[in-house]
Amino acid sequence: MGIARLISSSLMIALTVCAVLNSYLFIITVCILTAGGLYEFFYLIQKKDIPIYSYTGILIGTLIPLSIFTRFELTKNWELLFIVIGFLLIMMLQFRRADTRNAIVGLSTTLFGILYVSWFFSFLVKIRLMLPGFEGVKLLAFILLVTKSGDIGALLVGSRFGRHPLLPKVSPNKSIEGAAGSFLFSIITAIAFKSLLPELPYFSVIHVALMGAFFGGLGQLGDLSESLIKRDCNVKDSGKLLPGMGGVLDVIDSLLFSAPAFYMYMSSTLDTIQVVHP
Repeated sequence: MGIARLISSSLMIALTVCAVLNSYLFIITVCILTAGGLYEFFYLIQKKDIPIYSYTGILIGTLIPLSIFTRFELTKNWELLFIVIGFLLIMMLQFRRADTRNAIVGLSTTLFGILYVSWFFSFLVKIRLMLPGFEGVKLLAFILLVTKSGDIGALLVGSRFGRHPLLPKVSPNKSIEGAAGSFLFSIITAIAFKSLLPELPYFSVIHVALMGAFFGGLGQLGDLSESLIKRDCNVKDSGKLLPGMGGVLDVIDSLLFSAPAFYMYMSSTLDTIQVVHP
């Protein structure tokens, strides 16, 4: 299993590097991962006999990052309007069902999957488009490195030194030591790749270290949230696409919280700096 994880990790790293550098490969990869993540999420929910609309949800969810990438906007917050339209479509499909039991649960769960997987993950596209040219690529690389290095730190430190369970009811294999290792790796990575952030005095070493801790912590929260979903559905991995690593959701879970927060933080920070120093 260790060899399988190493091979899968190497392939994912190579694909990520190529996707980050090439805009068309990037959006294709994001759309594929979004569709795969939604498929796995809806497959897990179906195990609980909840009436969901998986194919409609996958279609709507895949169109969200694509519309952001192509800058297709009817309104300023077009993706939210898109989600509302999708909800109305799912509601209309519900009218056609002969069995109306658990209708609210099915509608809510389908919409939650679109928000949780597609909308949150689509913030990676927003981050790449936040600044012109290669500057947006550097921001995307920064949050990917900080978040995924936290995953690596949790795995390495937790497997070697893990003794005290973190949240055994949610994920029995996660430890306090692993969480500490995740924080440490994210902080070190943030400092090491500080040059990927805009060259402004605002981003001091201490500031960047705190950013590493914060966004790395959100990555851990995203991991735990997916573990909670899998625990509720009584499965170990969300899928078997990547041997040794699990499914798509197991790969992107830590980014689902860190990416939106990083986008909002950087947008607010850059706007503030521009106002103070026009």
